[in-house]
Amino acid sequence: CRMTAKTELMRKILLLQLICLGFLSFLRAQEDEVRTLAFYNVENLFDTENDTLVFDDDRTPSGRYRWTVERYRLKLDALALVLANIGKKERNEPPDIMGLCEVENSSVLTDLIQHPALERYEYAIIHQDSPDERGMDVAFLYRASSFATTAFQTHRLELEDNAGMRDRTRDQLVVTGWMDGSYIGFIINHWPSRRGGQSRSAPHRMKAAKLNRKIIDSLRNEYPEISIITMGDFNDNPTDRSLQHLVNPGREEPQRLFNPMLTLFRKGYGTLAYRDAWSLFDQIIVDTKFLDSDSNSWYFRGVGIYNPAHLVRSHGRYKGYPRSTYSGGNYSGGTSDHFPVYIYLKRSGNLRKPLRPGDP
Repeated sequence: CRMTAKTELMRKILLLQLICLGFLSFLRAQEDEVRTLAFYNVENLFDTENDTLVFDDDRTPSGRYRWTVERYRLKLDALALVLANIGKKERNEPPDIMGLCEVENSSVLTDLIQHPALERYEYAIIHQDSPDERGMDVAFLYRASSFATTAFQTHRLELEDNAGMRDRTRDQLVVTGWMDGSYIGFIINHWPSRRGGQSRSAPHRMKAAKLNRKIIDSLRNEYPEISIITMGDFNDNPTDRSLQHLVNPGREEPQRLFNPMLTLFRKGYGTLAYRDAWSLFDQIIVDTKFLDSDSNSWYFRGVGIYNPAHLVRSHGRYKGYPRSTYSGGNYSGGTSDHFPVYIYLKRSGNLRKPLRPGDP
């Protein structure tokens, strides 16, 4: 009887273990059916060395901002923690795709992805130096297990200042590749700032919008089945003319871009604050193909702003604002003056075969 009872207990324990393993496998399968895409303005991620080709003198140990190795490492620690945790409410994994802006060079990106909080996820980098006078660029990070790149290219935004001189700004970075059977084109943006006033600088952002639209149309003409995602710090809100033109340029063709940030903005949410007003400059805009689970192997599931308590100022004049690295020119030790944004894509179940066997 004792042997029988013991055998029965062992059988129940084994059955319980199998059930737990099956449940964990189910949860893992559900995670694998979701992809997280994020964008983050990391607020001047500079190394501490002086680059003679750009105006980065202020971001050195002896410069105006006293940018030391210690401060640089603290910023990497803070950024890595944020990037490792974006979107974990839906999927217990960091983002598969991340667009970044305000990075100085490939070196700081390498330091970032090799941080202990991110290293095991094996992120790869796509970056090219842009003509921005301060040396600030955009970048594309991706996990090779989730996305296979086929090509990338930068597009120059040609601008002139009021004196007719060339106004150097960030390039728009275009990356194409496969995500589990879907061919997707990503555009990473950091549009011209509002320096000099919103209305005065608006024409520059409209030019950026037109360039973005030109890139999108070109990709669609060359690859009819491609799905487009454009993301970045647009320095305009979803309701401003530049973003309205990007989403719906007024042509006879149906609207083919969807901005999920518009609803968040109308509800009063933002990613940065200035003079007690919130703006939502950081946006991820998707192809309308992602709204139809029958026409694409991935479809849009949700959108969010990642703003946990440790990224928010808890007291003082700027209570509730993002905890920036610098405030009023003084070091404050925060992560960034922007909150990151993210979206989820869900697999539809009707996985489409690749469009063609080779690279474009």
